[in-house]
Amino acid sequence: MLDIHPNEKKQKLQNYIKNLGSIAIAYSGGVDSTFLLKIAHEVLAERCIAITAKSSTYPEREYLAATRFCQEHGIHHISIESEELDIEGFASNPINRCYYCKKELYTKIWRVVKEYGILHIADGSNLDDLGDFRPGMEAAREQNVISPLQECKLTKEDIRYLSKEMELPTWDKPSFACLSSRFPYGHTITREKLSMVEQAEDYLRNLGFRQIRVRHHGDIARIEVDRDERELFFHQDKMDQISTNLKKLGFSYITLDLQGYRTGSMNETIIKT
Repeated sequence: MLDIHPNEKKQKLQNYIKNLGSIAIAYSGGVDSTFLLKIAHEVLAERCIAITAKSSTYPEREYLAATRFCQEHGIHHISIESEELDIEGFASNPINRCYYCKKELYTKIWRVVKEYGILHIADGSNLDDLGDFRPGMEAAREQNVISPLQECKLTKEDIRYLSKEMELPTWDKPSFACLSSRFPYGHTITREKLSMVEQAEDYLRNLGFRQIRVRHHGDIARIEVDRDERELFFHQDKMDQISTNLKKLGFSYITLDLQGYRTGSMNETIIKT
């Protein structure tokens, strides 16, 4: 089977979105949703809006970046409040935690879009996401949320390639997931713990690390960085500095995951039958 060039997929995406007539993008500011939003806005203009949910699981820096992008590109951007920790069953962190989150999010987005006469809600799921454990996609299907990037067979590699071609600032942005993904399933999530993770990751980014996760294992911080960045840790002063500052945030032990960053590392503990 011949590979389809990303630009052919882009054309297919443009036609797909044009036929929708109007669309609201659940916009996080990440690589995928930024690309989708830009294409949708080019095709539908004022019949495309972006909706971003503010919550304790969504870092402030990501929200500000999403807001700035919409302002710079003249996109109608709406913010809503979505506090996942108030959802029954979410804070206990079950395996299908993302289902509860997305169900509430899309319910709230539908209330907004109906006021604007928008016909469709879309998320930024790409073709590669089908290969990971993502219970939030079940909620999306139940809420009639479409995934144009999946429909048009766009992979993450395609999206980065096209984003660079379009000169989008997110083309090489590191992958991101909500802060709740930093906790092992079954470990209770609190606002205080989320704040610890957010501050720890902000601190490491300020040191120059790009693709990072600080996984919260009780009093242990398990740091994942991109494999190419692991060697940057191995300087005595830097390790002492990182240890001291993360302990100030409330962690007792600071560790580096020797495998490095990988998507969905918390899903490695799920027993698949």
